[in-house]
Amino acid sequence: GPEAQEEACSGKRTYQELLVNQNPIVQPLASRRLTRNLYKCIKKAMKQKQLRRGVKEVQKFVNRGEKGIMVLAEDTLPIEVYCHLPVMCEDRNLAYMNPGAAAGSKCPTCVIMVKPHEKYQEAYDKCLEEVQSLPLPL
Repeated sequence: GPEAQEEACSGKRTYQELLVNQNPIVQPLASRRLTRNLYKCIKKAMKQKQLRRGVKEVQKFVNRGEKGIMVLAEDTLPIEVYCHLPVMCEDRNLAYMNPGAAAGSKCPTCVIMVKPHEKYQEAYDKCLEEVQSLPLPL
């Protein structure tokens, strides 16, 4: 119908449409609610300049011991681009997850790390708690 056509033109896709393009390693996958909460946290982190973007930058700061929530895009192919990052997170006890949709960053990237900050600490802690409660992949 006209709504679907308008949605397609605006570039906005539904949660289910975004789940179609998943790669084989998207575990743990966030719920729709967690994805929405994480988007809000990412937007607040962007305003405070508390985001790390891209594989090289995120990897560098994880190696330096920086803490945060790592958000991996679920539609990245080839997966070899970032398949080592979940292992790095598990080794360093960092929270990571795949949102049900690509993260709200202006420049397209396959990985973002949201750092904690006092301006949005409550939202960050809420997301962190939910991400840590997700079942880890086998």
